[in-house]
Amino acid sequence: MKFTLSWLKDHLETDASLNEIVERLTSIGLEVEHVDDKSSLKPFVIARVLTAVQHPDADRLRVLTVDTGDGKAPVQVVCGAPNARAGLIGAFAAPGTYVPGIDVTLTVGKIRGVESHGMMCSERELELSDEHNGIIDLPEDAPVGTSFAAYAHLDDPVIEINLTPNRPDATSVYGIARDLAASGLGRLVGGAIMPHAGSGMCPVKVTIVAPELCPGFALRLVKGVKNGPSPKWLQQRLIAIGLRPISALVDITNYVTFDRGRPLHVFDASKVAGNLTVRRARDGEKVQALDGREYTLTPEMCVIADDNGVESIAGIMGGEHSGCDENTTDVLIESALWDPITTARTGRTLGIITDARYRFERGVDPEFMVPGVELATKLVLDFCGGTPTETEVVGYAGHTPKIVSFPLSEVKRLTGIEVPKAESLDILSRLGFKPEGSGDVVKVAVPSWRPDVDGKADLVEEVMRIHGVDNIAPQPLGAHDAVNAKILTTLQVRTRTAKRALAVRGMMEAVTWSFIPAKHAELFGGGQTALKLANPIAADMSDMRPSLLPGLIAAAQRNADKGIGDVALFEVSGTYEGDGADQQRRVAAGVRRGTAKLDGSGRNWAGNSGPVGVFDAKADAIAALEACGAPVERLQIEAGGPAWYHPGRSGTIKLGPKTVLGTFGEFHPKTLEGLDVSGPLCGFEVFVDAVPEPKAKPTKTKPRLDLSAFQAVKRDFAFVVDKSVEAGTLVRAALAADKKLITAVSVFDIFEGASLGEGKKSIAIEVSIQPVEKTLTDEDFEALAKRIVENVGKQTGGVLRG
Repeated sequence: MKFTLSWLKDHLETDASLNEIVERLTSIGLEVEHVDDKSSLKPFVIARVLTAVQHPDADRLRVLTVDTGDGKAPVQVVCGAPNARAGLIGAFAAPGTYVPGIDVTLTVGKIRGVESHGMMCSERELELSDEHNGIIDLPEDAPVGTSFAAYAHLDDPVIEINLTPNRPDATSVYGIARDLAASGLGRLVGGAIMPHAGSGMCPVKVTIVAPELCPGFALRLVKGVKNGPSPKWLQQRLIAIGLRPISALVDITNYVTFDRGRPLHVFDASKVAGNLTVRRARDGEKVQALDGREYTLTPEMCVIADDNGVESIAGIMGGEHSGCDENTTDVLIESALWDPITTARTGRTLGIITDARYRFERGVDPEFMVPGVELATKLVLDFCGGTPTETEVVGYAGHTPKIVSFPLSEVKRLTGIEVPKAESLDILSRLGFKPEGSGDVVKVAVPSWRPDVDGKADLVEEVMRIHGVDNIAPQPLGAHDAVNAKILTTLQVRTRTAKRALAVRGMMEAVTWSFIPAKHAELFGGGQTALKLANPIAADMSDMRPSLLPGLIAAAQRNADKGIGDVALFEVSGTYEGDGADQQRRVAAGVRRGTAKLDGSGRNWAGNSGPVGVFDAKADAIAALEACGAPVERLQIEAGGPAWYHPGRSGTIKLGPKTVLGTFGEFHPKTLEGLDVSGPLCGFEVFVDAVPEPKAKPTKTKPRLDLSAFQAVKRDFAFVVDKSVEAGTLVRAALAADKKLITAVSVFDIFEGASLGEGKKSIAIEVSIQPVEKTLTDEDFEALAKRIVENVGKQTGGVLRG
């Protein structure tokens, strides 16, 4: 929303400076985005041409001597304007002046061999209009030597504020002045609009067929108008806010739109056939709008039509056929109320953004519908002459104000500001609200121009912004009970540590869409329980993701399509299994493609690395769980996983028989085919929120008493077992042989070959032995080895490999 300072002062009687006004606007919630004080026009001065002679080497140029009024000798200027003559008074720019219309900073130069010390300017060069056929020609009484900007009232600062959607009242200069006056910065003036008596009834009648789309319609005919340029002051105001003056009749509607927030439309009465009807558009109906484009309408849209068809898209833009031009002599002034939702929907569907739509979709003041016609009539009579008829008002039943019950104690409760009761009521009254009652709870009537106010919290906001948020006393942040008190939640801590652990493993973090295609959701467990979007932003983003893996796999394939086939990606984010809070999970997931092993190089000492596989995904999953604080030593790995993994190359990580902490594996060929990607690909998912909370640790550090003074020893064993025996079962059997001496067992080799026999494999383990009471002898080691072999044999059927 843009306006000039002088325009604001038409409605605000104040001695406040520009800086004070700008500061107050921001403090009451009308944030100032930019102030243009027209500093670029300050260097231009009024000057008189003393002589004008023909240029010696150019037929279309003249050499001028110009008196700039500074008491010095006249300056020489070369000019090509056809109206350059002796005695002309215009706007002069000296060397060093920036001319905005041509984006040039002037210097002393030679034009066809003649020096030129500045230039006499046209209106286009000062961005006052598109006129450039001649230099500015001022009246004889224009004061030479003074500022042209001040003389032409172009030194008027332009203020631009950023409006939130809930402030339709501030889409007008009058509404902004009302807020400033309520804040104590001045007195509101210029609000009264005197009605104009009409001569006879309006001959054009209005029928509202769709009252749900148009609650009211006012129409007036003014006969005998002479349409021409609007006054200079009006043109300058419109130009200042970025609008192009067109003609008096059109400029009047634009002026009233910004001055009072009341969009209007003017019809050339001679081009309207019969009476007007407000109705829904017919499917496929077309209209040529004022922007020169043809629009195809639907029954969800509201239009104004006559006997010839659609004349205007209601609340958005008029039709070209009935628009006013220089030949218009009779004009119909229309002021109506339009349904905000229908207006917004129509504008979005047709892709039309206008100042009228901007205001109607937010809600205009219904009580200003008829005064808006009266104001427009006054301006038409002042600028164009004519004789008005009476105003035809159809459908409007009057405004019933909303009544809000307002407990005054809510101001303190919601804002922390202690505002006296009398001040709260006074603020509301200055803003146009009407509080009634004397107790702690008052009834407040909401003014017609504030459709955004619905409840007590809205009234608290009004009191707060006028009273001033600067009055909130600063409060120090509360201190924690201890220096190391917990700040982040457990889930936040786990998210950070999981990201760090996976990044350390050479994986790159990715951020993928929370929405995926329905087909992808079905591949990863969505099915009938998928959380579908009611209004997706695209057809291929219809479902909330039940898993992070589809997005990561697609990202890996996009990299492969661009020649980067070996990628390792991870993401720690949310998945959605339903619309309940308990059906949203925090998951850490990752994928590896090609030869993107842990070292990230695609090589090892024996040559090029092989493709990624199930054990790479398993290692990533265990690392993420360990970073989240899961008891890794107690985890159980079960063969097989969800259907999107390869059944023989996947696993499920559990803590106990019921708690599933994650899954991993190579992806099923059908899954890859459904996603239209190619492998090799493996991945994992770890359920961060499923990891149990760690037990509370003692607050005081205690010395460890279980450290052994004896050196640890490692021994290797290789067992031949059936292929069906899991390595984890063998590891647990070895650990159970002596829980006091054996501290760890790890698998370092698995071998299958014909030399072992049909259906057999060899599992090699490393056993860590830590003596605690004495140094073990050879006999002790042999006894321990015997117990390990016996225990593994009993539980797995394995025999020591020779």
